[in-house]
Order: sequence, then structure tokens, then C-alpha cells
Amino acid sequence: MNAPSLRRTFVTDFDGTLTRQDFYNLFLEQLYPADAPDQWAAFCEGKITHFECLRNIYAHVPVGEAGLERFLDQIELPPNFPTLLASLRAAGWEVVIASAGSRWYIERLLARERVSLPVHTNHGRIVDGRLVMELPTESPFFHPHAGIDKAAVVKSFQDDGREVAFAGDGITDIAPVLLVPPGLRFATGYLAARLKERGEPFRAFNEWSEIVGMLLK
Repeated sequence: MNAPSLRRTFVTDFDGTLTRQDFYNLFLEQLYPADAPDQWAAFCEGKITHFECLRNIYAHVPVGEAGLERFLDQIELPPNFPTLLASLRAAGWEVVIASAGSRWYIERLLARERVSLPVHTNHGRIVDGRLVMELPTESPFFHPHAGIDKAAVVKSFQDDGREVAFAGDGITDIAPVLLVPPGLRFATGYLAARLKERGEPFRAFNEWSEIVGMLLK
């Protein structure tokens, strides 16, 4: 049987959207010292970029690579994730990850599921026991604020004539979700709250698997 023509693209955020837990929130709660500088406040005040906020937090704590690998055990991808992806692909949906996080942990978590997907995100490596994020300046979707311009990722597929869906939960997901039709906007958490405030229609979800069910109807 021939493979389906993938002319539809589902762009999904990773932390708190595809995963149940957010790497940033867990790191902040469990590893970042309470008396360390409030990087998020600095970001909200416009003193640093979103990328600098995350980079400063992760690089502050020398957890070590083994420690960070164990830390990843707390982060869950959807149950039966490969099966969900196969169902989407059979229906003509390509799945693409666009994240303001780091390739260091995203690809490790995907590998645990034996899954390979296109990933647009920031680089990351361990230096002196610390996770050091690096800007993906070579990416066609590079943006200095968050590293990756998710709206540009979405628009690239739209310009290619594809039907595009988007799912997210955070501040960097507002611009891209507004580019897609209301029926293909999936939001939870912070993103859902902001869309409600704006009076923008969207489809709410709690688990990523719920989105798959809606896309397959």
C-alpha cells in the first residue's frame, strides 16, 4: 500500500502540550534555588529575552548529565504515542514539533519512544554539568527572542499550500495559533486563558491524545 500524501501539517508545542509536564516548570520547582535570581520576572519586565530566561535558569544549576537524564523520567509523552502518530499519518497529517525549549531533552524523550519527528527548537549541550542552551542561528525559523519563531514555522507550511493545525499552551504560542483557522486551534493552560480574554475561538484540550481524536473525526 502506498504511503499517504502528507499535505496536512500539525505543528505542536512540546512542553506542557505534547508532554504532560513542562521541563521548565519541573526544573524551576525541583532544581532552581529559591534564592536565585527571578529570571521570569526579568523576562516579564523586558530586561531579558524568553531565550535568555530559560538559558539562565538551566545553566545556573550543575545537575550533571546523569542527573538530568534521571530528571527526564518524570516527563511523560502520551500513552501509545507511536500509535497516535501512525493514525495521524494514515489520515495525511505530518506532525512537526516547534518549541522554545531545547533539543537536548526533546530528542532524548522522543528516542525513548523510538520516534523521530521534525523538531524546530534551540540547541543544548552539557558543559561542566550544566545544561547550556544555544540559539539555532542556522535555522530558517530563527528568532533571537525565543530562538524559534513558531509563527514562521506555521506560515512556511501554509505557504506550501498545506492545511495546518497548531497546539500549544504558552506565551510563545499566541502568534502561531492565531494564524490557523479556529477549528484547528488547540489550546490549554496559559494560551487558552489568553485566547478567552481576546474572545478568540479555539478547541480546548487537556491531553495531547484528545487533539488526535479531534483531527481524525
